[in-house]
Amino acid sequence: MNWITNYVRPRINSIFSRRETPDNLWTKCNECGTMLFHREVSDNLNVCTNCGHHMAISPRERFKALFDGGIFSEIKVPAPTPDPLHFKDQKKYPDRMKAAQKQTGEAEAMLVAHGEMGRTPIVAAAQDFSFMGGSMGMYVGNAIIAAAEEAVKLKRPLILFSAAGGARMQEGILSLMQMPRTTVAVQMLKEAGLPYIVVLTHPTTGGVTASYAMLGDVHIAEPNALICFAGPRVIEQTIGEKLPDGFQRAEYLLDHGMLDRVTPRTEMRDELITITRMLLGLSPAVRGDLPAPEVVEDGKSGDTAKTDSKPADPKK
Repeated sequence: MNWITNYVRPRINSIFSRRETPDNLWTKCNECGTMLFHREVSDNLNVCTNCGHHMAISPRERFKALFDGGIFSEIKVPAPTPDPLHFKDQKKYPDRMKAAQKQTGEAEAMLVAHGEMGRTPIVAAAQDFSFMGGSMGMYVGNAIIAAAEEAVKLKRPLILFSAAGGARMQEGILSLMQMPRTTVAVQMLKEAGLPYIVVLTHPTTGGVTASYAMLGDVHIAEPNALICFAGPRVIEQTIGEKLPDGFQRAEYLLDHGMLDRVTPRTEMRDELITITRMLLGLSPAVRGDLPAPEVVEDGKSGDTAKTDSKPADPKK
């Protein structure tokens, strides 16, 4: 029995036992529960290939899919006072900031960059919900102002991707002051005659919705994105009534005139290129590139083949 117990049984168990796989190989869709291969999800811009659920995506990954060739240049944002109120709850505010920076690898909740999108020069800004809920603090206000100033300087349109839980409570009234500051920044774009396009992603709530997220010339949302000032649960508890299905979701707001379009993330780039070029009065985007014709000896344009090239052998 010792031989069977100590050798045979462990040997059989090792043959039929499941091999351990790394945790980062598979991603579970929170909507339908399907297990998706991580590369498949990444190639589809974090959109479930089974049900179309839009998962969270970082601003850097979003910019790689938005700009031509994934190439963009970051715009420097002035750093505000790190802890103006010396705020402390369960943790100190600087400790929360360090934890968020370590988790996301970003300095703050918004990334600003410029580059070309479909050969159209643009300035873009995107919020990172994984950085303290994408909360709007002084840095986010500075980022939007920097983006607007750069857009006016370069005479480019500004495209903003919003994703926030509202104002950052650790900065108190200073975070609420970013609402009028960002409103003035948006007005700079309008006075310069430059398009301002807002893409509302899940979720966009609170003071962000009450300021720069709803001041665009065109408002586009990702499917099923929550867009509101106060959340559905708060409203239900306040009025004591059941809200309609899909209340404050992107499709509901589209039906009630609050949005212009609801576009899947995989189609967002083409949509933005078309709308941006239309607002700028440019011709439709070129879908493919053809090599320029070479000039022959007599000065007339000809085929790409050189004039002294030998004719192809019909036998080959």
